[in-house]
Amino acid sequence: MAFQYQHPQFYLAFVAVPAIAVLFWFLIKWKKKASARIGDERLVRELTASHSRFLFFLKFVFILISVSALLMAMINPQLPGKMEKVERKGVDVMIALDVSNSMLAEDIKPNRLEKAKQVVMQMMGSLEEDRVGLVLFAGRAYMQMPLTTDHSAARMYIQNAGPGVVPTQGTMVSEALRLCASGFNSKERKYKSIVLITDGEDHDPNTLKVAQELATNGVMVNTIGIGSGEGTPIPDPSTGQYKQDDAGNTIISKLNEEQLRQLASLTQGIYVGPDKINDASAEIMKKLSTIQETALEDSAFKDYIHYFPWLATLALLFLLAEFFLPEKKFSTA
Repeated sequence: MAFQYQHPQFYLAFVAVPAIAVLFWFLIKWKKKASARIGDERLVRELTASHSRFLFFLKFVFILISVSALLMAMINPQLPGKMEKVERKGVDVMIALDVSNSMLAEDIKPNRLEKAKQVVMQMMGSLEEDRVGLVLFAGRAYMQMPLTTDHSAARMYIQNAGPGVVPTQGTMVSEALRLCASGFNSKERKYKSIVLITDGEDHDPNTLKVAQELATNGVMVNTIGIGSGEGTPIPDPSTGQYKQDDAGNTIISKLNEEQLRQLASLTQGIYVGPDKINDASAEIMKKLSTIQETALEDSAFKDYIHYFPWLATLALLFLLAEFFLPEKKFSTA
């Protein structure tokens, strides 16, 4: 059994470990220089006779272990536990809506983004008994609204969605999928589905890998493709002209249907293309209504062993040990 990590986005925090080691190295150098400034080696030895270099280093090691354990606790490694064939009720739906600049293309009227919003609003009308969450994404993904039954708030967020709410442009589908997955509560016995609405202009090789992880955890991804395979220029609202690349060529945005089909297929969801965009809401709702008959992976019913409490306890124990451990040598008298 392989470990899974609930919050892999905290991996970057581990830069604190080598940073602490570098600070310790500078501290050692500073102490040596301070000793050298005194000049009298005999006097320095007498002043530091009770100081233990070993204990001082051991205190540093305790701090390093404590910080490492705390950071690992934040990531929360998990192992699949025992199988629980528990009845699940209701569906939690995370909607991942692409708000990148390419969604302003007008190959679907009035434009891709506005049509996507219309589809989401139609779905909302059929999800009154289920919880809905919203992730907006472009070059980065942002949790706009966690799972809630407050559909009026969800509608407000959807109406205000646009390229301006996401400062980094691009199309990062894998990050949007991970963020949606983090919005589900693994302890709640509900069916889980992500509805991804995008033009699919994503070049991230991790996207299909993330989809496989979602399938393993019993999450169904249904995808809706907004746009056309032939492509169309992207209007720039600030200039009234079409967007151009650095060479002055007009940028053409094309729908990437193949990837969206693969995403849906890997998680036993469905893909709805632009030819059925007016029926997209009905198609998705039809699929969600049969989710409990769909043979998702057995791990959808697995409980998980969480190592967060153990790692947090380990961090606290080493922190206390560092606090109470003296730097002076133990007396043998």
